Amino acid sequence: MTHQSEVRTSRFSKPGHGWSEVGRQLIDAATTVAGRAPRDPLPVGAPDEVLASVARELGAPELPEAGIGEEAALRRMAHIVHEYGLNLTHELCAAHLQPPPLSVAVAADALASATNASLDTYDSGPATLAIETWTVQTLARLAGLPSTAGGVFGPGGSYSNLLAMLIARDRAGASRGIDIRQHGVRALGSPVVLCSKVAHFSLQRACAALGLGEQAVVTVDCDDEHRMVPAALEATLDALVADDRTPVAVVATAGTTDFGTVDPLPEIAEIARRHGLWFHVDAAYGFGALFSDRFAGLLRGIGDADSITLDLHKVGWQPAAASLLLLADTNSFASLDRSVAYLNPEDDLEAGFGGQLGLTLQTTRRPDVLKVATTLLAYGRDGLGSMLEDCHNLAAHAQRRVESEPQLALVSPATLTTVVFQYLCDEPDIDQVNAELRRRLISSGTALIGRTQVRVDAADDQSRTCLKLTLLNPETSPADIERLFDEILRVALEVESEGLAPAALNVGVAHD
Repeated sequence: MTHQSEVRTSRFSKPGHGWSEVGRQLIDAATTVAGRAPRDPLPVGAPDEVLASVARELGAPELPEAGIGEEAALRRMAHIVHEYGLNLTHELCAAHLQPPPLSVAVAADALASATNASLDTYDSGPATLAIETWTVQTLARLAGLPSTAGGVFGPGGSYSNLLAMLIARDRAGASRGIDIRQHGVRALGSPVVLCSKVAHFSLQRACAALGLGEQAVVTVDCDDEHRMVPAALEATLDALVADDRTPVAVVATAGTTDFGTVDPLPEIAEIARRHGLWFHVDAAYGFGALFSDRFAGLLRGIGDADSITLDLHKVGWQPAAASLLLLADTNSFASLDRSVAYLNPEDDLEAGFGGQLGLTLQTTRRPDVLKVATTLLAYGRDGLGSMLEDCHNLAAHAQRRVESEPQLALVSPATLTTVVFQYLCDEPDIDQVNAELRRRLISSGTALIGRTQVRVDAADDQSRTCLKLTLLNPETSPADIERLFDEILRVALEVESEGLAPAALNVGVAHD
């Protein structure tokens, strides 16, 4: 007979000794690569070569009859991701809104996996329900939302934007006495969502998924700083109403993906309110400005939003995903409400056994909040704000280096942590040279920088290929930035001097 006090070995992660075993296995797997030389940002080689190497390491794509054992499997995966993966901690890794994750958040994320809790009902994870409620309230207060605010974590900013547009769509129907769930989107006539021309593409995807169609997204002109022009928004709304279309929501961006710029939130909020429209702020990138006294003013007016998307796997240094949709009034989740006999019957809800099934499209929902709450407790606002300020200082340093180089042209200055620039060379090769320069840095494993398309010259109708640094590693130094630009200029000169035929370069661009 086995007594409760006895410790039994198990294949499963149990609280106490079981979680200690999880930690031991993770540490053991990590030590298999700990003694090796630090990795470059990316593995050396063309993409097809690197991917083929990983396939060889894994073996034939068939389920083996017998496994190789837990430790051997962990060691093999640790080896593969070290040798062929992305090293976000490298000082010259500066391409995307993809930061190196904080160690404490990584540890807490492993704890979230070990619990395997869900947020749909009380009995699927009581502790994590309370943790999410605390975290939502904390971040809603930081944003300046009212005491009625609520929110829900989800698998990314694109999903949070989708959920916001779903709620805005249903609210527009309710304001006209239409239950969209019963009558469908056609009952709204010709619904539209307004956003700036540089808003995130997830809004088009959201409208397509919601049955509105991508053409429901109407874009509004921006100023020279890539910020929505309020007068243009007003004029666009008037034209839409005159054309018998039905505005559903206005979306402002707080931290555009390419430029980090912030739309004029107070002015847009006032226009949306006057027209009776849902006001959503996509602050997936920019919400982190609220951690810093120095940058919080950029988001002045965000507390007037009906809904806010924020991604702490950007400025928050969390392992993905850590996205949150905040609503000014938690009752706005009403159209998502569901009562299911085997999960949350009414008498269980009345007895306090409910959860968050009615706040999201997900049922099983991983407690991603655990790492976020741990980080907020560990670092506080000051610690996170200091990291943002360090990253902005790096971006400002990069901007000064661009401005000092005759072969480089600044396209967009640093608002948050992003700088956009272009390597200058003779036409017609300038686009191809900039694209090839980036690919060559990646394939050599030397550095990882981003690219985008920007209309550089007002007299030129074409968007041009530009280079982009997104600096989210606060441990990178100004000397590292200097080294990065030295390498950019060296490789650019190499590419330009080779005189590669535009046709050959274009083949590469098509696959980028």
